[in-house]
Formats: sequence, C-alpha cells, structure tokens
Amino acid sequence: SVRAQFDAHRGEIAAIIVEPIAGNMGVVPPAAGFLEGLRSICDEDRALLVFDEVITGFRASYGGAQQVVGVTPDLTALGKIIGGGLPVGAYGGRRELMERMAPSGPVYQAGTLSGNPLAMAAGTTTLDVLREDLGKYERLDALARRLADGLTRAAEEAEVPLTVTQSASVVTPFFLDAAPANYDEAKRADTQSFARFHAAMLDRGVHLAPSQYEGWFLSTA
Repeated sequence: SVRAQFDAHRGEIAAIIVEPIAGNMGVVPPAAGFLEGLRSICDEDRALLVFDEVITGFRASYGGAQQVVGVTPDLTALGKIIGGGLPVGAYGGRRELMERMAPSGPVYQAGTLSGNPLAMAAGTTTLDVLREDLGKYERLDALARRLADGLTRAAEEAEVPLTVTQSASVVTPFFLDAAPANYDEAKRADTQSFARFHAAMLDRGVHLAPSQYEGWFLSTA
C-alpha cells in the first residue's frame, strides 16, 4: 500500500514518519522486511524516512529500535526518556539535514525550554548510567519474555483468549486470538474483557495502565 501511494503521488511525498516498533496501539513489532521496504521506497523517491522513537529510543537498546532492526532513518524523534523522565524532546539525523538548522542553516527552531539546564543534566546523567552497564538491556528483555510467557500460560490455563506481544522490554496482553499485525487488527481487541481484567488486578493491588492499547514498560527496579 505504501508503494501504491508513492506511485500515485510520485515526487510529492516528503517523508514517511513511523514508529519502528509500534507502541501507541500496544506493542506491534514490524513484519519481516517492512522497515527495509520503507527504506528502499524512500531512497528511490528521495523522500525522508523518519523514525518516531519516543517509546523505543534508549529502551529497545542503547541505539534505539533502529539498532535492533538494522534500518537507519534519515531523522529520529526522541522524547522524555532522554531526560530521565523530565519533559524534554530531541531530534537528530543525517549531517546534511541537521546542517539546515540554525545557526548552520536557514531553518530557525527554538523554544522557551530549549536546552533547559535541569532536563539536560538529567538527560546526560541518564545516558551515562545506561552506558555504564549495557547488559541491563539483556536483563530487561529477559524479564519481559518471562512476563509474556507467564501471562500466556495463565491465560491458557484459564481458557481466556489472550495474545501477548513483546518487543524489547515492552509487553502488551491483547484480548485477541492472534497477535495483531496492524492497527485495524489491534482495534478488534476485546476492550470489555480488558476493563474487567484491569479492575480485577486493581482489587489485587496491581495498578496497570487503564487502556488495552498501552504497553507495559518494565524497569530495572
């Protein structure tokens, strides 16, 4: 479908913006070859490939999801994870693109909180802590797999239709018979069953995100 849109609008599409590992509809890992296909299409049509790594940046790995999937975008957007949880965002990309930004280039971008000292200090400290022990990523991934496997076994024993998706240290239990491959399939999840599950977990002292489509983020705590 992406190829069809580019064929229909040749030379008119500036960029593709995509989560390399979908997280805003629950965890939906990319199909084999999908991101590579986007990279190829963008290269052929001289469009930019932009990765939204607000969720996956520095969580999927120290190099983000792009390091895991082996596809390099032209631009990357990052969010509060780079500020240790403080409100901060950043973007980066190929040198020739970034040099279009002031003061090197003509595109001016600024904001009241740009370069906020508190957020920058928290961010650099976060990166230092992550870099000191990159093995924590393997431990987090192992914990996520353990959680996903445990949820799957519990659902099977209870005869509840549940499919648990997992990528890096993020997990989503979908109340579906099969793992969703896209948003249309994710929307078919039984949200009423999730609501009952959420309420039952609250009764047992476990506070989960109240949406079927919110990933569960593991930590090293």
